[in-house]
Amino acid sequence: MRADLLVDPVDGIDEVLAAVAGADQALTAGLLRPQPAQAAGLVALADAMAASPLGARVAEAAEKAAAGAAGEEHLLSLAAARIALFGSVHDALVERIEQATGRVQAGASIPVAGGGQAENLLLAARSWLADLARAGWQGIDHDLVSGAAPVVSALLPEPRLRRLAAVLDGFAAELAASCPGSALERIPVRRWGDLWSRALLLTLPGVTEAPTSTVTGRLLPLGVDLHEHATAAQAQVYAVFEPAGGGAPRLVRASVSAPKPDTIIGAGIWQLLRPHLSLLAAVSEGRSMDLTGMPITAEGDLLWQAEHAKPGAPADPFVTARVVLPAATTSPAAPLDRHPARIAVPVFLEGYLTEQTGETLTFSFAGQPVAVDTDRVPAAGPLTPEAVAASSACIGLLRWDSGTFRVQPLAVETTARKKTVAVHAGAWAGGASDKAGVKAEKAATDAATVLRERAGRLLRK
Repeated sequence: MRADLLVDPVDGIDEVLAAVAGADQALTAGLLRPQPAQAAGLVALADAMAASPLGARVAEAAEKAAAGAAGEEHLLSLAAARIALFGSVHDALVERIEQATGRVQAGASIPVAGGGQAENLLLAARSWLADLARAGWQGIDHDLVSGAAPVVSALLPEPRLRRLAAVLDGFAAELAASCPGSALERIPVRRWGDLWSRALLLTLPGVTEAPTSTVTGRLLPLGVDLHEHATAAQAQVYAVFEPAGGGAPRLVRASVSAPKPDTIIGAGIWQLLRPHLSLLAAVSEGRSMDLTGMPITAEGDLLWQAEHAKPGAPADPFVTARVVLPAATTSPAAPLDRHPARIAVPVFLEGYLTEQTGETLTFSFAGQPVAVDTDRVPAAGPLTPEAVAASSACIGLLRWDSGTFRVQPLAVETTARKKTVAVHAGAWAGGASDKAGVKAEKAATDAATVLRERAGRLLRK
């Protein structure tokens, strides 16, 4: 990998982010009675989109919003402009990653289905988001935020609307915890702008419909990325798929999510996820999986169905990373997922020197430092920041955060008792075998047992 390309700045990104920041400042103060500074930010957003197919619509929307007369259709245009600008940043960064890794994207861009008449539930969600934009983050209060609750309750029973429901529910919870907005010392301007614009575009009918197909072949796991929240957890397995009958290998993902109580943490999370994704057992055992007719999206996400998979032969992730990963192609991102925060590209690194400066760890390649994001290493596995610092090879995810590329370790090779050993973040995904993992599993099992007993008593009452 050419680390120098990850260190060099990418032209144009700062200018795009500055245009988005101007629009976000307008959302912070609200669009009911915009001040001159807010109007200037909206004009800058329109100027950045002038040469695009959305140019005329965004210019009209910015003019209406600057006058305090923006309707829901104008707010949709502003949200689309914001998403499109972040999409351009995403594409520029992905192109730089392709240059650095030598891998290429397979397939054309993914179209948005869209079309049709918006139903009442979508219109209700859009209305609440419009009220939110008019009030601004500084104008939020509990009365305004609570308006999302009945909308979310109505959306949740509909599977095709559940993605919008999840975004609205999480967004409203963050806003409620921050009320009143006038008392906030620090506002997560970009994050709330992201959630608002994404949710608003999700109210367009058919926007989440994605083409799917099926694949048959061998799946070679690379590692597991675990996401943990107080009330939910998700595991994403990154892997290389080799099609049956030949063809270029392809980078794919398989994900599983589950609700959880906030008392289940660490290794206990795997107990919630295992029953829903048989692939986790293969990850722990170091095995491949043989897939037959497994559904997959155009983005490379496997829609995991256990009946389409069976355990295969042993497969060492580091062998896969060294031999197969360099030739693997990537899939395009869906339009709504083209955001720098969603970049997570599997890479294999070796031949680096590690350097620890305070709490910052870097991998250095011929004098070119690449930051290592050890904060993302989950506590639900044996991989530790110390093991990463002592490593000689690493399977990780290349991300972009705070203006720089960073590597999130998924597994490392290090030396123990003069032998090279592999340490994986997802080693306990399918069941722990070492002493530390068994101890953590037992503690989590005890906690889950207590919770089930208490829940049983409440139900009997």
